[in-house]
Amino acid sequence: MPLTFNAKIFDDIEKGNKKWQENLDKVFGAKPERLTRFSTVSDREINRIYTPADVRDQDFAADIGFPGDYPFTRGVQPSMYRGRFWTMRMFAGLGSAKDTNKRFHLLVKEGQTGLSTAFDMPTLMGYDSDAPKARGECGKCGVAIDTLNDMEDLFEGLPIDKITTSMTINPPASIIWAMYIAMAEKRGIDRKVLGGTIQNDMLKEFIAQKTFMCPPVPSVRIIEDTVEFGTKEVPRWNTISISGYHIREAGSTALQELAFTLADGIAYTEKAIERGLDVDDFAPRFSFFFNSHLDFFEEIAKLRAARRMWAKIMKGRFKAKDPRSWWLRFHTQTAGCTLTAQQPYNNVVRTALQALAAIMGGTQSLHTNSLDEVLAIPTEEAATIALRTQQIIAEESGVANTIDPLGGSYFVEALTDQMEEEAFDIIQKIDDMGGMLSAIEKNFPQQEIADSAYHYQRQIDEKEKTVVGVNKYAVEEEIPVEVLEIDEELESLQIEKTNRVKTERDNQRVAECLEKVGDACSGKQNIMEPLIDAAKANVTLQEVCDVYRKVYGEYRDPGIY
Repeated sequence: MPLTFNAKIFDDIEKGNKKWQENLDKVFGAKPERLTRFSTVSDREINRIYTPADVRDQDFAADIGFPGDYPFTRGVQPSMYRGRFWTMRMFAGLGSAKDTNKRFHLLVKEGQTGLSTAFDMPTLMGYDSDAPKARGECGKCGVAIDTLNDMEDLFEGLPIDKITTSMTINPPASIIWAMYIAMAEKRGIDRKVLGGTIQNDMLKEFIAQKTFMCPPVPSVRIIEDTVEFGTKEVPRWNTISISGYHIREAGSTALQELAFTLADGIAYTEKAIERGLDVDDFAPRFSFFFNSHLDFFEEIAKLRAARRMWAKIMKGRFKAKDPRSWWLRFHTQTAGCTLTAQQPYNNVVRTALQALAAIMGGTQSLHTNSLDEVLAIPTEEAATIALRTQQIIAEESGVANTIDPLGGSYFVEALTDQMEEEAFDIIQKIDDMGGMLSAIEKNFPQQEIADSAYHYQRQIDEKEKTVVGVNKYAVEEEIPVEVLEIDEELESLQIEKTNRVKTERDNQRVAECLEKVGDACSGKQNIMEPLIDAAKANVTLQEVCDVYRKVYGEYRDPGIY
């Protein structure tokens, strides 16, 4: 039943509110406030004050409840951070596989509890380091992975049977995952004990991030194969991380991030069911990835609404019976798009506030951006400061002592309800278009995000929104931080390494493996076993991607203005 407030309380609130506003006007005159309009980063207008009247229709049991219980507004784990802290999973990838391996070992030594891998642009786009299109990009924005040999170097000496690994990659995700499984099996580690995540979310690539290779339909078919294979063969692995992060980085509002991300999740669920999988077999391994942006309360409300919405979607729409299928398990990363090259030490403060919002919103895993990330790959010092930010919040601030500390706040509860209602309206609009694949073909999410990004930039340009150090409190300065530079010799060394693998391998076996991959792509066979065999034969990333491109064709973005 709704929260218990009798009619007299609401009458008293209305009278008290009217009297308070009259007094405000009397004391401060015609302009009692510093702004004529208060709104969130996403431009959601915010009331002066929130009272029980703003949550009068909320039902505690149905809408808020207890941690670990449906609808999970307050968290999917009964004890949340009183049981254990969130996974501190710092994103790392630079230069060669051996360079990144050193960074992994440093972060684990400093207390990181999960690995997260950034790949360079050629790898992300399905090209080897020796490809003409890859020249000048080797190792620049992440690690270069061409062959199984690189994957072995990347995780040398790390206990991959005991620590979870996240890999942020999309078009070639199936191939990178196959290399990881092959690497583990060469070590004698059973694939069934491997834990981790591949991002593997192509819908958001077409919507926002724009690292794509093949058209939408075959791209989703490959993802279906990974979901099916993971469900049966690698049960501890999250075969997809449905990502709102890049949707937000592209300029969406918090509401659009919420709605489009869950709509993507709906699309993947529908496709897996069409494949013949039972929802309760695969849904517990779906994971999500959200952005934690600058507006503190809006981000907390977004994450609380996301958990409640996904529980309702899985239980109501898809008739999932296992409570674990109702859980929205998610990783969060602080907002890279909010970092500024100007006064870069301000980024430490921004990141701390964004991290705190993610934690107050109940994230299970968190990456904090480094202060220099807007300039280059983070230095070891900057990465350590970013990790220490999480550790200070966890160990010193006290925010992890109670669960959902802002639950019951009139403001946060009202904002959570509003975001849920409006996000479901957007999802309904997408359903009416025929689902997310059809909406993408109609350029609906792309146009919505472009419009929001333009609107926000106009607000910054007109100083309606403040960016400290950029459009307010700016100073003349030279960048005061040391920037990590990747040795230009890396590219030639990586090309030499890849060519050596190609020379020494059994090229007859390579040809046979590639033929089997092509047959699986053309037919209905699941592609993962042929990919693992190909990885073990030292087939390169691009050689497999070239098969994908040949069978499925290449996608060209139509562009949105």
